Amino acid sequence: MTRSVGFIGLGNIGKPMARRLSDWPAGLWVCDVDPAAVAALEADGAKVAATPRDVAEHAGFISVMVRDDAQVRTVISGDDGILAGADPGTVIAVHSTIHPDTVAELAELAVARGVHILDAPVSGGAGGAAQGKLAIMVGGERLAFDLARPVLERMGELVVHLGPAGAGTATKLARNMLHFTAFVAAMEASALAQAAGVDLVTLGKIVRHTDAVTGGPGAIMYRDRTGPVAIDDPWRPILEHVRALGEKDLSFALELAQHLDVEAPVARLALDRLAVSLGVGSSDD
Repeated sequence: MTRSVGFIGLGNIGKPMARRLSDWPAGLWVCDVDPAAVAALEADGAKVAATPRDVAEHAGFISVMVRDDAQVRTVISGDDGILAGADPGTVIAVHSTIHPDTVAELAELAVARGVHILDAPVSGGAGGAAQGKLAIMVGGERLAFDLARPVLERMGELVVHLGPAGAGTATKLARNMLHFTAFVAAMEASALAQAAGVDLVTLGKIVRHTDAVTGGPGAIMYRDRTGPVAIDDPWRPILEHVRALGEKDLSFALELAQHLDVEAPVARLALDRLAVSLGVGSSDD
């Protein structure tokens, strides 16, 4: 990566990501529809391009962080898109969270032009982007990943190659599936606490504090496979302990919810599925 780098999409997360590249030795080219965002990066030393095609005419690596699938397609394969101006060997990293089919479609278009596309969605929010502490989940050719890695590591603290095109997107969707499912559970728990007269702000402080200590749901996500856990697996006693505690506490919580007339369908499902989900029970238990 001796050429300039480019960044397209200077939104809430894209802008601080791009700032991490503003002192790239060969220079940074940026493009966005928001003049104020472009001006802010220009003040940091970036050069401004009028279109994604203009970015591609100068940069050997280009990050794309726009809103949705339609915008990603336009930026990459539109008349003034990256592919219209990119040299063979250019690497494009798509940081937007888009549909897996869109990733495959664009990767196929790029290969025909000798251009590499990495799906490289991020996790960590604007704060993580500003600090260079994002997790960047990358799918695509290993060669392209190796070329892009020095740039990606300026923006992310955890940069992982997960497999072929689409693997990064699948990982991000799995991560966000946990994230947003947990939001529903959090609101269900808050409803229970509120009905019991608990201050919700204090409950939130307790949750954040204890998850920071214990690791939250991620604490049990170190196994290399799902499914039943063998009797002699070192994980077995740990997960059996988790099951026992979980079933006890969920049962008590559901009894309290019934007493307070609070609906708790997520907690009910969690109790019903906890053993089999952990791999230390069956649906017949």
